[in-house]
Amino acid sequence: MAQELKILILNGPNLNLLGKREPGIYGSQSFEDYFSKLQFQFKETELSYFQSNSEGDLITKIQDADGVFDGIVLNAAAYTHTSVGIGDAIAAVSVPVVEVHISNTFAREAFRHQSYVSKHAKGIIIGFGLQSYELAIKSFL
Repeated sequence: MAQELKILILNGPNLNLLGKREPGIYGSQSFEDYFSKLQFQFKETELSYFQSNSEGDLITKIQDADGVFDGIVLNAAAYTHTSVGIGDAIAAVSVPVVEVHISNTFAREAFRHQSYVSKHAKGIIIGFGLQSYELAIKSFL
C-alpha cells in the first residue's frame, strides 16, 4: 500500500471571511465547509489547513512544513503581491508549493498582477473559485 500523501493548505489574510467577504468574487461558502468536502473527496490524502492574517505566521508554517508535508497549497491572498518574505520562505524549503487564487487576479486591479510567490511555485492555479484548491491537490497525486 502506498504511503498517504500529506498536503498542507495555507490561506492568507481575509480568507477567514470567505462566505461573507465579497461573495460576487469569492462565493458564499466558508472555507471550513469547503475544507470538509475536500477531506471527504481526498480520503486517501492527509489534508491539514491553516489560515492566518499574519505574514510571519504563514512564513513559519512554510518553514515548518519542510520534510513533514509532501506539498503545500498556498493562497497567500494579498501577501502574494507584497511579501518578499513568503517568496523567500518558499525558495528556502524543499516542499513543493502550488499557488492558488480563487479569483482571476489578472482580471482585477493592476497591483494584483504581480506575485512574489509564482517564481518559486511548482505551479499556479488562478480563477476557478474554490475549485482552485481541488485542482492544486490533484497536481500532487
